[in-house]
Amino acid sequence: MALCGGVGAMALPSELIVHIFSFLSDRDKLRASAVCSRWRECLFYPALWSELKLRIGGGNGASAEEYSRLEFLMRRFGAFVRELQLELAPGEVGSRALNNEPPSTRMDLPPAGPDNDPQPSERWGDAMDTYVDLALCVLSNIRNNRNLQKLRLYGDTCALQQEGLLNNSNFHQIHRKKMNEIQRLFRELLSHSRQLRWLSCSFMLGVVTPSSLACLSNPSSETLEHLSLLDHQLGALISAPELERLSSLHSLALDFSHLTSELCSLLASPRRAPLHRLSLLLNGSTLEVKSLDGTATDDDWKALVRVSANLRVYMMAVEVSSSELLRVLKPSLPLERIHLDSYSTLVTDATLELIAQQYNKTLTHFLLLRDDPEFPDLSVNRNEDPLVLLAWRCTQLAVLVIHGYTVWSHNLVAISRLRGSSLRVLTVSEESIDFDPDQLVYLEGDPVHNLVKEVSLGLGRVWHPCLDYSQVLTEPSQHFHRELHAFSMGM
Repeated sequence: MALCGGVGAMALPSELIVHIFSFLSDRDKLRASAVCSRWRECLFYPALWSELKLRIGGGNGASAEEYSRLEFLMRRFGAFVRELQLELAPGEVGSRALNNEPPSTRMDLPPAGPDNDPQPSERWGDAMDTYVDLALCVLSNIRNNRNLQKLRLYGDTCALQQEGLLNNSNFHQIHRKKMNEIQRLFRELLSHSRQLRWLSCSFMLGVVTPSSLACLSNPSSETLEHLSLLDHQLGALISAPELERLSSLHSLALDFSHLTSELCSLLASPRRAPLHRLSLLLNGSTLEVKSLDGTATDDDWKALVRVSANLRVYMMAVEVSSSELLRVLKPSLPLERIHLDSYSTLVTDATLELIAQQYNKTLTHFLLLRDDPEFPDLSVNRNEDPLVLLAWRCTQLAVLVIHGYTVWSHNLVAISRLRGSSLRVLTVSEESIDFDPDQLVYLEGDPVHNLVKEVSLGLGRVWHPCLDYSQVLTEPSQHFHRELHAFSMGM
């Protein structure tokens, strides 16, 4: 219906235009701002930008256009945004892209050539320069934000760490001043905050230090409900005195080797709010410098569960031997989700049996992934397949993901029948599935078609094996970062 006077949308009051624009996505808001000066003025009203969710980089890293867009958004809205979720990917995403994978699993890298194939050290050096500049851009614009309630930062920087840049004295010489500035800005941000409820900084190289949390303001220490500080290389980022200040925490994420008996004892204090979600990362490659000695005992877990009766734990173990896993998996640990990921390390059938026995009442998510051309059979020399036993014993199992281990077709059918429609996600890569030649003799037709039919009947819905294993094999740190947040929010 035409508006009086025939002037169309220009006749609408600014308040109404702002309300209409509130239904647009961030991308559409930026596009609409180019229509006219009036729309641009309305679109940059602070209330429309209380929440920003951005991912900068990927593939060959952050482009100049992406950097300019980030700089513009931070300059305009960084001082008053209430929720900021930012993922920085300065270089090629993920460590798996560095291991001679087929091109289909990479992020559209350019073809090799004399003009676009720089030396690896130069390429990763440029990526590190980009990362430092991006971090400075963000932190310098949000450091004085007193309204910030949720900060979620993730640095997709595993590839930079693998290249050994952080151990290079020349790198520290070049970036020392900027890295010191980044750390100072992060401390300022924490000290200026007044109502922070969610603080997450995962694998952001050089941002968090063991002394950062001491700068958190007293008002935010009382309102903070979620804390996640993760770094592959540093020691403990959460000390006992700082954890004691955060009495309202409902969810926490940290490196397993940093969950000491002392921290567990503090979390079990009746003077604190009960802890509901605890996410733990166990990285086998760092166990030489991050010892498991002094970590939470079974008695510590019992004491914690007595105070936090609804506590559930999500654990991700990357390249961890079965002997180390057996040390970690205490009987009283209320394990709900576990993700076992490796490149070469094998998970044994004994480990799966332990998980199935100890966590049969709590386990809902089980992910077993291995990025190796060989597919070991966990059921060798056993009458019962350990994965079938796990599906039988764990009556709450809702998500099962497998790649890198042999899964016999008849066992897959058994799993689908045992759990039925309660198994919401059953993802098994096509490469992992094998068929028993003795049983093929008695089957008519295509074995894959028969398998799909039987599993679909067992689950009560249409099912297919996963044809693209790159959808299953995500970069472990990135997966943990995203999963812990969904888990911490009860999703």
